Amino acid sequence: MIAVAICEDERYILEELYRKVKKYINMKRLTASIKTFVSGGELLAEKDSFDIILLDLILPGIHGLEVAKQISNRSCIIFITSYRDYAVEAFDVNAVHYLVKPVAEERLFLALDRAFKQIDQVDKRTLTLVKGGKTQLIFIRDILYCEVFDHRVQIHTVQKTYDYSGALDMLEAKLDERFFRCHRSFVVNMSCVAGQEKGTAILTNGERILISRRKQTQFMRKLLNFIKSQGM
Repeated sequence: MIAVAICEDERYILEELYRKVKKYINMKRLTASIKTFVSGGELLAEKDSFDIILLDLILPGIHGLEVAKQISNRSCIIFITSYRDYAVEAFDVNAVHYLVKPVAEERLFLALDRAFKQIDQVDKRTLTLVKGGKTQLIFIRDILYCEVFDHRVQIHTVQKTYDYSGALDMLEAKLDERFFRCHRSFVVNMSCVAGQEKGTAILTNGERILISRRKQTQFMRKLLNFIKSQGM
């Protein structure tokens, strides 16, 4: 499922954008969720991550550009503003589009087309989970971490948690370079790590997972290398 956020402090514009995005999703027959926010601080406090963010530049408190800099670079940002003066700065933070109010439906749909195309191109890799005769496909990009709990493997994603009987070693072998075995019971997606503190990894959704003592130096090296590779 694609997660969309709309951050706009003027309520009537927020509601209008919501209606237009909802119309686009229905028209394209997409599976997507939409959440709305009225300030940058409220958006940054949200535990869930988003694939696409429609972001007003002039917001109460934190400026939209500063919000964009603090958001995971996985998100496709579409700036929406009454001012043209910030266009250069907007594209410096890899915005996929810059729309000036009032936002015409046609221009918004073109911006959403670009954002969805970028998401499709970036990462379509999936993990196949077979349980109870049913097959489920999980986008690897959505996995926050995996753990062994009560003799079962749990896969924690942005949307939900999956569990099945199996070995963490076998699951780890199916994941990609983003993942690191930080503890005998945990494999973490380094792109979802916000920091490290007192032997725990702090995830972007606020959760904490253990880092074994012998893995802490390797974890920090992996995290720094990941940050460098992402140009952050």
